[in-house]
Amino acid sequence: MSHHMRKALIAAACAALALGPAQTSAQSAQEQLDARYDRALAAGYKALFLCSAIANAEANGASRTPESVHQWELTGIYPTLDPIIRDLEWEITRYESDDGEGMIARVAVEYGDGEKRFALYALEPGNGCAVQPIGFVPDPDQSAFILSGLPPIREHVWQDDPGALDGRELYRLSRDAFDGHYGEGSRTTGVVVLRQGALALEEYAPDFGPNVPQRTWSVAKSVAATVVGAAVQRGDADVHASAGLGVDEADPRRVITIDHALRMATGRYSDTPGNRTDPLYWGGTTVDERAANWPMLHEPGTVYRYANNDTLAAIRAIRESFDAHPPGQLFNLIGMTNTVAETDWQGGFVLSSQVWSTARDLALLGQLHLDDGVLPDGTRILPEGWVEYVSTPSGPQPEGRSWGYGAGWWLFNNHEGIPTDTFFAAGNRGQYVVVVPSRDVVIVRRGEDMVGTRFDIEAFTRDILAALDE
Repeated sequence: MSHHMRKALIAAACAALALGPAQTSAQSAQEQLDARYDRALAAGYKALFLCSAIANAEANGASRTPESVHQWELTGIYPTLDPIIRDLEWEITRYESDDGEGMIARVAVEYGDGEKRFALYALEPGNGCAVQPIGFVPDPDQSAFILSGLPPIREHVWQDDPGALDGRELYRLSRDAFDGHYGEGSRTTGVVVLRQGALALEEYAPDFGPNVPQRTWSVAKSVAATVVGAAVQRGDADVHASAGLGVDEADPRRVITIDHALRMATGRYSDTPGNRTDPLYWGGTTVDERAANWPMLHEPGTVYRYANNDTLAAIRAIRESFDAHPPGQLFNLIGMTNTVAETDWQGGFVLSSQVWSTARDLALLGQLHLDDGVLPDGTRILPEGWVEYVSTPSGPQPEGRSWGYGAGWWLFNNHEGIPTDTFFAAGNRGQYVVVVPSRDVVIVRRGEDMVGTRFDIEAFTRDILAALDE
């Protein structure tokens, strides 16, 4: 071996030794950073759920306790956050009122050495809670709501279906839903079934009831599609128009339409499977920061990729209409008076997940679609043919799944015992709204299922429909 070659090998070996500790140190620093970030996310998650679950229930005249929220919403969540979240210290601050304590003002959750994450109850009534950015410090003088006029409310008159109420089989199936028959470890919190617009079945777990809302998770995507449909009916939107993505007209992303966004077919990239948007949901970023800026990898309309960002883009495209027609106005027209669409801290609607609603309100959403977007008084609030539009597959479809996808709604298009015209909304932790037009039936199942468990909505739907035939 030559002298020069020996020197080269010694130099290479020294360089490798030098890199080792540096790489180990860098990895350790990254692990520390990730651990801190996870704690900050967990604190944001907890602050938002304590705020939303309690404040939105109280706004409906119902109640939830912190202990109940810990038992249901704060157990069995994402594996990275679950070991952290329940032990984080929290504090609820309420507004003062003539009778003592009033509505929730904010929730603080500590995640470090005195460092806290905050969720604030919206100053605008009917907007729920919003998680604040990491590092946010609340105004100590915040002490009163800013009141404003609310849109008119259409009270829904509920009627019972006496034939169904006498059905023992229907109630046995409901008991099965609560007892884990449709999924080991699943946790049902509510079941509502409508037949021909009448209540055929309604049951709840302890701590829940007709006026207690839960986070809809991705059922909100079907709510978002309904909000877009109402904008189309008013003339405020066109699903085949650009969603307005990109920096200007020369940006290739301008070809992405609202229709592409509703169908999860924008062709955009995201760094994780599209059902995770932690920086927005728990970290305190905004819709504009997180959902609008992803690059396009595929021609729009050619690739299906389930993505929160797509639904958020569809809603962002019609946001100028919200000054005159906020989502709450639509909910009140439908009779969904216990439903709240929450926003990011800058007022951008997080209509991919952050809607709080009751089982009854979601049943009314399903009934609206059974009635082709027409209210009981004859008022059309969704365009003629809209229900066919959202429940018809168009373009790319999910791979490796038995479910199809329309525009904001999933499709049961190949399941024995379930009519082929059935479509449904689905969300994390077992939220389902099943619409069966040929049977004039709506099935709502609410849950707080633990991560790793699954409620068998196909079997439950099939069994409910069979029971209604008896």
